[in-house]
Amino acid sequence: MRLLLPHPDAPSDDPPDGRLDGDALAELYEYPAVATGGRPWVRANFVSTLDGAGTGSDGRSGSINTGADREVFGLLRALSDVILVGAGTARIEGYRPVAARPKWHDMRQRTGRSRHPVMAVVSRVANIPPLLREPVEGAGEVMLLTCERATPEALELARRTLGDANVIVRGTDGVDLDAAIRDLAARGLNRILCEGGPHLNSTLFANGLVDELFLTVAATVAGPGESLTIVEGTALPEAVDLELLTVHEADGHLFLRYRVT
Repeated sequence: MRLLLPHPDAPSDDPPDGRLDGDALAELYEYPAVATGGRPWVRANFVSTLDGAGTGSDGRSGSINTGADREVFGLLRALSDVILVGAGTARIEGYRPVAARPKWHDMRQRTGRSRHPVMAVVSRVANIPPLLREPVEGAGEVMLLTCERATPEALELARRTLGDANVIVRGTDGVDLDAAIRDLAARGLNRILCEGGPHLNSTLFANGLVDELFLTVAATVAGPGESLTIVEGTALPEAVDLELLTVHEADGHLFLRYRVT
């Protein structure tokens, strides 16, 4: 991974050619101190082709990922307390309970994190994707963020599946993400990573809940038939101004980190 644009707080002893190993990148990507003081800090992580497609021809973002992108993806997860994902995206991408990679276990323990991040699924109807319904040994817990639109039967099933404490009901017809995020922070889950999908991304941006955006620009062109799927839906935000913090490059792919101003 080669650092092209340094953050003002970047370590002064970076190698002259800008190449960073995993530990140096983890230091650069660490959450700000406010995220450990009770204030939730929300990051959104996207991948896009050069022509703006958020998925490959199979409808999955995983098909446009690269080895370097998967390394950054794993690091961002390892730095988080909780991963926020829409139920539809979790089903399409085959999400399972998250286990931090072994190389990050010491870092998580040293910094007071739990061994593995929590997976928090957002669903208005309390629909838990099948692969997230069963606990996985050696992985983090699964939570559900839902609202009063969900039927009593769906809520009862979710509570039986995940445990009563892991089901958060906020909002009437849609999930009140502001309140739900504050609930997560009250449980010590302040370092939040959102992995989409586009409707969830839009709602977070529209409500001013995103602090940072990580965007991988894959060195590929998706071609006809693929469309921009980073943000979409009825809750599209107004223009959001961003400040570019860092740019990394690996194998022709760009890794951009922005802060919402």
